[in-house]
Amino acid sequence: MARLEKREAVIGIVGLGYVGLPLALAGLDAGFRVLGFDVSAQRVGAINAAEQVISYIGSDVMRSAMDSGRFDCTTDFARLAEADAILICVPTPITRHRDPDLSFVRDTAETISKTLRPGQLIVLESTTWPGTTREIVHPLMEATGLVVGENVFLAFSPEREDPGNPNFGTKTIPKVVGADDRHSRDLAVALYEKVVSKVVAVSSAAAAEATKLTENIFRSVNIALVNELKQVYAAMGVDVWEVIAAAATKPFGFMPFYPGPGLGGHCIPVDPFYLTWKAREYGMETRFIELAGQINTSMPRIVVDRLAEALNETTGRGLKSSRILLLGVAYKKNVDDTRESPSLVLIEQIEHRGAICDFHDPHIPAIPSTREHPGLAGRRTVALTADAISSYDAVLVSTDHDAVDYSMIAANAKLILDTRNVFARLNLTADHLVKA
Repeated sequence: MARLEKREAVIGIVGLGYVGLPLALAGLDAGFRVLGFDVSAQRVGAINAAEQVISYIGSDVMRSAMDSGRFDCTTDFARLAEADAILICVPTPITRHRDPDLSFVRDTAETISKTLRPGQLIVLESTTWPGTTREIVHPLMEATGLVVGENVFLAFSPEREDPGNPNFGTKTIPKVVGADDRHSRDLAVALYEKVVSKVVAVSSAAAAEATKLTENIFRSVNIALVNELKQVYAAMGVDVWEVIAAAATKPFGFMPFYPGPGLGGHCIPVDPFYLTWKAREYGMETRFIELAGQINTSMPRIVVDRLAEALNETTGRGLKSSRILLLGVAYKKNVDDTRESPSLVLIEQIEHRGAICDFHDPHIPAIPSTREHPGLAGRRTVALTADAISSYDAVLVSTDHDAVDYSMIAANAKLILDTRNVFARLNLTADHLVKA
């Protein structure tokens, strides 16, 4: 505790992605020495070279971090022994059968146990089902002969990153912290109080784990609701975007959520299924959550169906042999993150139906390798010019990045399908503009 108070403690962060790297930078800003760990030698080398590895974290920020002399990244996990606090920020994906894949958490915990020493604090930040910290990480820590809560400490504090959000960052988002013993909780609270603006302590690790799932399930269910309303209102000739904007003027009892071509990112399309999986252990069904997941995962197919209908109306041949330009393969606007992006599903479904599908994304020069869409890896963005736009049978807006000339698209596209309402927001009109 004294080393934390004096900011002499060394923070180790395992996983230097969209959660771990911002957390490392926040730790540096708080005055701590930070050790970053990642299995990717390429990423470690880029960070140590102060390169911009995340689009919304500038090279100037990276250079300042490296120049501080308090930030070092490595693939040598034996150096975990140097850290006083180790924060685990590794992926927790789901399998094709929507079962949790905790292999990254288990592997990391086993690696930590090899160098675990008395006095270290271990905090899991990766989103998971309630009980993971106690049932998976805790036994691996105590298999070393150390005792959690006495000479080694364990807590859970869920990440709450919103990549690219200019209004909220790691330091300004309140941090929930839970542990199963008082000493671990007090140490974790003391650490995060130095790094973020506010810490909210809860009674257990499971309560903290459940908090994160509840936040993401809340969003998943409400997005599913407006995705379903979009289809119902469209059949009635009513614009769901206009309805949501009007409903949002009510100062109480309503929070606006917006439809789209599907859900992306790690949290919303993945995390709810961690709870549905765990609930089965207790003989419980999570019908509401699973229905929301079914609606959201069906959206790419619905968008492609609408694209085919619109093409048939304008060209008479539908998707077969058509040339489609998809705008945006990132899962959300103004970021370079393709995790679980519905755009990748859209490309595959469009091409499965006989069309050619190119993409333009100002933040993603090439589609990275993914476990779910290996056939798309390496495809490169096309230049967005008036001639290029006019050469396609349709332009499909999947992600509404700001760095796109929508007026040029409106002036040159033969057909536009807008899944994000970006043209209406910009007061742009065009022939054959369809909301989808």
